[in-house]
Amino acid sequence: MSNKASFYLLTDTHFVSKNAWVEGKPFTLRERGDQIALKLSPEILDSFIDKILADSETDTVIFTGDNVNNGDMVSHYDFREKLERLVSAGKKVYVTTATHDYCGMDDDENFFKACRYTETGTEPAECMRKAGLFDFYEKYGPAQALSVHRESGSYIVRIGEKTRLAMINDNGNGRSHCGLFEDGFNWLREQVADAKANGDYMLFAVHHPVIAPWELYRKAVEFELYGGYKELSEFMCAEKVRAVFTGHVHVQNIRKYESENGGYFYDIATIAAVNAAGKMRKVTVDEENGICKVESTGIEKISGFDTGDLSARDYLYGINLPGLAEKLLPLALTDYEKFLELGEGALPVDKLKKHKFLVRFAVKKFYKMTVYTAAKLGKIKKKLTAEQKEYAKNTPLSKTAFTVLAHIFPGDAPYTPDTVENTALTAAAKRLDRLVGRFKISAVQNLIPEGSSLADMLQDFLYNNRTGSDNEIEINLN
Repeated sequence: MSNKASFYLLTDTHFVSKNAWVEGKPFTLRERGDQIALKLSPEILDSFIDKILADSETDTVIFTGDNVNNGDMVSHYDFREKLERLVSAGKKVYVTTATHDYCGMDDDENFFKACRYTETGTEPAECMRKAGLFDFYEKYGPAQALSVHRESGSYIVRIGEKTRLAMINDNGNGRSHCGLFEDGFNWLREQVADAKANGDYMLFAVHHPVIAPWELYRKAVEFELYGGYKELSEFMCAEKVRAVFTGHVHVQNIRKYESENGGYFYDIATIAAVNAAGKMRKVTVDEENGICKVESTGIEKISGFDTGDLSARDYLYGINLPGLAEKLLPLALTDYEKFLELGEGALPVDKLKKHKFLVRFAVKKFYKMTVYTAAKLGKIKKKLTAEQKEYAKNTPLSKTAFTVLAHIFPGDAPYTPDTVENTALTAAAKRLDRLVGRFKISAVQNLIPEGSSLADMLQDFLYNNRTGSDNEIEINLN
């Protein structure tokens, strides 16, 4: 009898069947707008599956929603074939779904419509209705479950001798409440109580985040969080459910929530598999000691696709916003037409056409700035040592900005408080805080959480001020 339980977790695979598109401008623009690797999504998923199949010790794989990108049936059928690769190799596969997995048909707030991309546009395609998801994926989870909540499609599986996993299907109404309704939450309470009564650990997996990856996210788009996240947070703390695995925001992020009563849990958000820096989690529970170990692994190459001398990440980097910005901004100065052409689908090209002079002026100024510029704006240049001042003057602000952007999705940005970059940018943000307060700029003030500031919020993006690592952690489940 083993005293360890383990599983792989993938989320936001946004799978698009090769039969759902042809090469052409419409799908290229869709990929730019989504900023994830849609065209290569089948090959990327195969690459992750190859790594999973090479691990003979881990027999469980979970997918936590947005498995396909647009709710079309042809992608669902092809995605299910990928699941069968795992099942045929002896793996247990558990799946939940989310809003990208079905089409809105005026029966809830979901706005996705299934289509096939042609050379010149789109044409309607057979769509997955929300009501059809349970039966379509019943083999992958509900059929093996200890308990099923049919209305939501949520279920409980055992992944070890003493470990249960709640696969929470948080479709809700598809937009403003992506969570369980009252009956589903009552069912979840019963399942946690049953696990405790039998001496089992309980883990949660759900698509939408329970803890915002950044406070800015919560203030700006609170509806994108798990519907009822406050109630679920307090429930997890009270019942000592120490970990919830989430997706949706496409970022690698581990955060700890602590209640006023001393309870706590961790939200382990996983980056989209089809992000340029896509990863999956490997979770191992030492049931004897109650330790949950979370690790992360990506892919070096893309199965069945030649990236030349480039890694998968470097080849795909230009698809995501950070890589797109790094690639496009220099073109604004050297070839404005090319800048507009490559920015179509991701940038407001029509507006940029009208303001060529202003755009080029701003970009030129941006590339002339250094970290010392930020230090001057923050009025701390005299506080820098001679060595720090020299470094700041010779470090382009653009380099710092692109580094920060490059770490938004994979996490663990490098600018800790002891770096010149952090010192200069934080000082500039503090001065901006004073200006916002003095002139009562409500549009900015409304984004700042109570008791926080722009300078505090900036730290989320400069370095890991959360748990020390967004890629790995050990959690005591007791």
